[in-house]
Amino acid sequence: MIASLQGRISAKGDSYLVLDVGGVGFKVFVPPALLDGPPSTGQQLGLLTHMHVRENELSLYGFSAADELTLFELLLHVSGIGPKVAMKIVSMMPPDALREAIVRGDAAALTRVPGVGKRIAERVLVDLKDKLGVSRGISYPALSGVDAEVISALTSLGYSVSEAQAAVRSLPPEEPALEERIRLALQHLAKP
Repeated sequence: MIASLQGRISAKGDSYLVLDVGGVGFKVFVPPALLDGPPSTGQQLGLLTHMHVRENELSLYGFSAADELTLFELLLHVSGIGPKVAMKIVSMMPPDALREAIVRGDAAALTRVPGVGKRIAERVLVDLKDKLGVSRGISYPALSGVDAEVISALTSLGYSVSEAQAAVRSLPPEEPALEERIRLALQHLAKP
């Protein structure tokens, strides 16, 4: 198995990059953040990798952080999730936000990821809750319906799920009106 690669980026595609390691080019599927930002073609990059073996294909999936790789591999153990969907989840939800969604039982946060329906989201919650150490007494209050709507509104405006969740956590619990909660959340997100 290939656990990590260190080399020069020779090309970038829509969902992958080619990493030249000692004259051999490895096609590695990576999160969009690695494709959009630095490093650029010609620069050195080190990746932690997962080699996915199928009957007729070997694929490499690469991550810059061990936390992302760990969550990616945990997601692959959930029935109905393949590497492409696992990559989408890890790409759209930072590790802390994903863990928090699982701990809270927040299926709605997971269903915002393209390719993840309600059934798969619930399966992720059930299968990974114990694997993330949730049984050790870590708990978060469940989101109210209004807060879920605020998160949905903020993500539709282009904010990430983790940014939206952080904004909701900053809101006073006594404010019941949806429009007011969205306004306050936007104020929180506008702060430098």
